[in-house]
Amino acid sequence: MKVDIITMGCSKNLVDSQRLSKLFRQRGIDVCLDPQATRGDVAVVNTCGFIGDAKEESVNMILDLCNQKENGQLKAVYVMGCLSQRYMEELLVEIPQVDKYYGKFDWEGLADELAPAEVLQKAAGHAQPVQPTPPYYIKIAEGCDRKCAYCAIPLITGHHKSRPMEDIIAEMRGLAAGGAREFQIIEQELTYYGVDIYGRQMIAPLVEQMAQIPGVEWIRLHYAYPNQFPMDLLRVMREYPNVCNYLDIALQHISDRILSRMRRHVTKEETVQLLNTIRREVPGISLRTTLMVGFPGETEEDFQELLAFVSSARFERMGAFAYSEEEGTYAALHYTDDVPDGVKQQRLDRLMRLQQKISAQLNAEKVGSTRRVMVDRLEGDFYIGRTEADSPEVDGEVLIPAAERLQPNRFYDVRITDADEFDLYGTILSA
Repeated sequence: MKVDIITMGCSKNLVDSQRLSKLFRQRGIDVCLDPQATRGDVAVVNTCGFIGDAKEESVNMILDLCNQKENGQLKAVYVMGCLSQRYMEELLVEIPQVDKYYGKFDWEGLADELAPAEVLQKAAGHAQPVQPTPPYYIKIAEGCDRKCAYCAIPLITGHHKSRPMEDIIAEMRGLAAGGAREFQIIEQELTYYGVDIYGRQMIAPLVEQMAQIPGVEWIRLHYAYPNQFPMDLLRVMREYPNVCNYLDIALQHISDRILSRMRRHVTKEETVQLLNTIRREVPGISLRTTLMVGFPGETEEDFQELLAFVSSARFERMGAFAYSEEEGTYAALHYTDDVPDGVKQQRLDRLMRLQQKISAQLNAEKVGSTRRVMVDRLEGDFYIGRTEADSPEVDGEVLIPAAERLQPNRFYDVRITDADEFDLYGTILSA
């Protein structure tokens, strides 16, 4: 049997897809994770249900695969993930062609369905050790206890549930022993890690233990929250060279009025002070943030304040999206979605144009410098790599002419020769 697993949405979903892939392979099933095109016999869609565009993309993928099934290109289609977790009953009615739906947390039953216990028992003597392929993600918790007005994630994933530190460290040790060198540490709200099982924030002690694992060369942190930020994490980032000078901290907005309506529990002044502290305590850090435009009640004055903030903060990395109303959230229940879609898109375009200009300037400043680069792959005439300031799939890349043979998942010193608003270009100094 050949199974294709197609991942929609964020890297947290990719972790679940990788775990399912491992279960399939242990059962002797041929798995391809995120193929360019389906190979048959079975397709599994790991869906996203975060915002309107992501939900639409997931639904379109399901419909496309069901069409392939009807045309005889696939034998079966299964659906799992956030979308099916939240909209199971609706999907059963609207897209009955799917063979079976699973939620976000019961998908291990899918492996049992395609390869039941007797198959697993037969395969046990022939199974090979399964080592995930880069990029390596470590999910340290599930769920979220924050109640941001716009966000449906707590409705989908439930309360924050931290993994025990010993389990996380054991997983990371195993991957490092197998050759993994770079790790993306992810959860919905990374800075809250440990509160539920240890009674206090434990992200700094956890990362400090990670940094001492032999073979670990890059640790990159994703999805911090500005309210109650654990300042001891900055010491760990500063003192351990294998903890990347990189932090993904979603801010969403800067206007005090909008932050209050979003229920973010942080002010503009506190946000600015935090950013200043982070940059002072961790010199050279690259900050990535996510911002939202068009939240209910956002005025042109609020948006201008956001533009001015982005202009002064000069984030090394930034993503943005337009507000979309999500059923059951505080915003959907208490606010009117009163910013026209055209205005939302216009504001989004203006914000991203400003960030592209900032990114181009910051990248141009790197020309002539030497950077340590992790090579990911060969693509055409270039090797594609990343610096410690670049997370896989969401940030820029370094393009290196394929004049010499380089090895993926290895580090090289690269002299930066050119830049644009997204990527850097360079030549190898050591191979």
